[in-house]
Amino acid sequence: MTNLLLYKEYIKRFFTKYEDYIMPLLKLVLGLILFSAINDRLGFMEQLNDSKVVLVASLFCSFLPLGMMAFLGGVFLMLHAYALSIECMAVLLLILIFVCVVYFRFSPKANLVLLLTPLLFAWKIPYVMPVAAGLFGTPVTAVALACGVLIYYMLSYMSGNATVLGTAEVDSMLQRFKEVTNGVFGNREMLIVIVAFCATVILVYGIRRLSIDYARAIAVLVGTLSNIVILLIGDLMYDAQFSIGSVIFGSVLSALIVLVIQFFHFTLDYARTEKVQFEDDEYYYYVKAVPKMSVSAPEKTVKKITTRRTNQSARHGHTKGKVKK
Repeated sequence: MTNLLLYKEYIKRFFTKYEDYIMPLLKLVLGLILFSAINDRLGFMEQLNDSKVVLVASLFCSFLPLGMMAFLGGVFLMLHAYALSIECMAVLLLILIFVCVVYFRFSPKANLVLLLTPLLFAWKIPYVMPVAAGLFGTPVTAVALACGVLIYYMLSYMSGNATVLGTAEVDSMLQRFKEVTNGVFGNREMLIVIVAFCATVILVYGIRRLSIDYARAIAVLVGTLSNIVILLIGDLMYDAQFSIGSVIFGSVLSALIVLVIQFFHFTLDYARTEKVQFEDDEYYYYVKAVPKMSVSAPEKTVKKITTRRTNQSARHGHTKGKVKK
């Protein structure tokens, strides 16, 4: 455990020292992954599939707030939807307007949640987000999480029905618009996931705020189990056709990932818990203080020994010896 804490301190010290360079680099990597994932998932507009466009957009976002990356991601989505069909672009535009209104009203600072949620769905570990959002955020973070889920399922519908949506053999534009709308908002799987994720965020947040030992670890465990239970109940009730093995394995893996993130965020030493009582003129206070577990990284000191100085000292001592005689 001590070695892990030492590595943690080394990493934190390195990040603090080079933060001005690391943050733009991380944004650049996130932008490359995000825009490349959008192009791989959709890819309907050939001009956007050029690696130079992705690189320029990522470099532009690396020196700006994450909100700009979310905006450019929306632009990429709109252009790909336009290349597929006008109806898809119209539905996506309505979804993005709804996301902007709700997102900026309730959780405007949860840009990372909005960006990472569709990516984690693509990587088959979406269950990281509800547990992490409840552990490190607030209940309103569930709004950004729900918006990310909605965007992902819109992308899934577009990529899964590209052949049908791209054909012109449809009775009318209004009919196709209704089909796209029903295909997205009538997806029972999406609605179950949104309910499960929002409930998990609120439950994890409530437990990790409790004044009990290992509250955060318990919150991760309970949140993971509740997420699995809600998804399976929704599957039984509405026949959403979730893969039980995928849900269980992905949830367990997500819980382990969140615990690792929690370890690097901070770790509490419950063995040294102290309970303090004090009062003022109006209240009597009971305070439970739990120290953070940390170790100080040893400082390395380098001593330089030169042969020149050693030879001079030897000569000086030899001369003194002759004087004494």
